Amino acid sequence: MANALLSIQIIPRTPGGEDVIPYVDRAIDIIKASGLPYRVSPLETTIEGEMDVLLMLVKDMNEAMGEMGCPSVISQVKLYYNPKDGASMGRLLEKYPDGQ
Repeated sequence: MANALLSIQIIPRTPGGEDVIPYVDRAIDIIKASGLPYRVSPLETTIEGEMDVLLMLVKDMNEAMGEMGCPSVISQVKLYYNPKDGASMGRLLEKYPDGQ
């Protein structure tokens, strides 16, 4: 069972003021490639996994922004860590399965 949930919002400063959507899409591709459960929301994406793996994903996403030419990036991160009982999006969303 996963011990953490991490929500992240990537805010890259794009070269020449380009639209951020292709950059955010790249960050989500990195999350998809991890094979971890995740949920994309309008303002952030939440991922379920082991804390050290989740933090490495944050690093990978930030490095990808640099590789795409972004001079800087802000990553707003929320981390829920529960090593004893585990962390589950499903458990936290039981009352709101449709997000409402």
